[in-house]
Amino acid sequence: MAEYRILSPTAILGYGFPESSFAAGLKKKPHLIAADAGSTDPGPYYLGAGVSFTGRLAVKRDLTLMLAAGFDLGIPVIVGTAGGSGGQPHLSWTAQIVREIAAEKKLNFKMALIHAEIERDFLLTKLRQGKLSPLGSVSAIKEHDIIEAVRIVGQMGAEPFIRALNEGARVILAGRAYDPAVFAASAIVAGFAPGPAFHLGKILECGAIAATPGSGSDCLFGVLNHHSFTVEPLNPLRCCTVTSVAAHTLYEKSNPLLLPGPGGMLNLSACQFKQENNPSGQNRIVRVSGSRFIPAAQYTVKIEGVKRIGFRTVCLAGCRDPVMIKNIKILMERVRERVKDNFSRENYRYYLDFKLYGLNGVMGAGEPVKTTRAHELGIIIEAVAPTQEIANTICGFARTTMLHADYPERIATAGNLAFPYSPSDFATGEVFNFHIYHLLEVDDPCALFPVEIVHL
Repeated sequence: MAEYRILSPTAILGYGFPESSFAAGLKKKPHLIAADAGSTDPGPYYLGAGVSFTGRLAVKRDLTLMLAAGFDLGIPVIVGTAGGSGGQPHLSWTAQIVREIAAEKKLNFKMALIHAEIERDFLLTKLRQGKLSPLGSVSAIKEHDIIEAVRIVGQMGAEPFIRALNEGARVILAGRAYDPAVFAASAIVAGFAPGPAFHLGKILECGAIAATPGSGSDCLFGVLNHHSFTVEPLNPLRCCTVTSVAAHTLYEKSNPLLLPGPGGMLNLSACQFKQENNPSGQNRIVRVSGSRFIPAAQYTVKIEGVKRIGFRTVCLAGCRDPVMIKNIKILMERVRERVKDNFSRENYRYYLDFKLYGLNGVMGAGEPVKTTRAHELGIIIEAVAPTQEIANTICGFARTTMLHADYPERIATAGNLAFPYSPSDFATGEVFNFHIYHLLEVDDPCALFPVEIVHL
């Protein structure tokens, strides 16, 4: 096979894509339709709660088009990090959607479910064997971290996908996965080198974000040969440029030349980007060459885990008083002290925070601009406590205190805050923290990720 063609419909399953772009990609006769379906970007809640951060109807819409096209062309359809976080409930949720589509469209195929959730007892054993190490600046893992975890997943590489393909799966739904592996595995099976395959997967994983103007809700097409690959948007409003593709290569990476992943490192020190014309003579294609994959001496898998830390209640409010805005930090400290004093007898454990949009709402204490010239502030009052009732109580008391509290130069006796909603407080439920972000040494890249074959 001289080339391998891959259609990436969207950045995240459920983000959608224009049907015209998708149809243009199908005309190019892809060998694979693949999509990443998850990320840690939306935070730890979704992994802990076992729910998706994309809507079910949106996911079903995307999958319906992808499965029908894959069935018509006789090519695999692969989804990685199913359900947004790749745990067991996320995988089951996505599989149920696929079952519905298969029944409605009368499709018959072999589906592989690749599981990624890891048992606590297994990890405890590996910890005692010295097989777990911190990733980056994370602290060393302790036994109580594993015991407290609500859910733990491993980020699989290409090998479990390769096993599923070799077992004849037409549709693959995987738990937590290394994003490029979703696209690279089938190309590796077809005989293409891992370096260009993984690098192409790195570009395709976010759909047309690597084009300009970029979009996570549009398609990107990749063509891999034995020495390089090309990427091309399928919407005539977009084009790939050397800058846009190179920029996405650096996306979310701490080192521009070395991109670590399961089982090795993508080395881009000899990488070159070149602008090319499409058949119509337009500069919309970029060719990338020189990507190399360097296998690691020890295969490692990234482990992600979350623990429950309490329950959250938030209040949304606004302020338009310039005198209060000038004294907002004084006012916040007075509110904190009043809350602390009022519940000193109960000795509640809680976390109380104020986010000030217009002052430091985005960067918080890291904001270098210490004063604001804004004429209004958006204020979020947040309380986290061991129970929802305590969180409700702390947030509500902080709200009423801030609403009527005094501050320097205050003259009016009316309320200090404007509330866009009634009720003003929102109980958001459980709160989770990422507390396991470590590397696990493994001898078999597939051992953690059992492949289940289902006939639909």
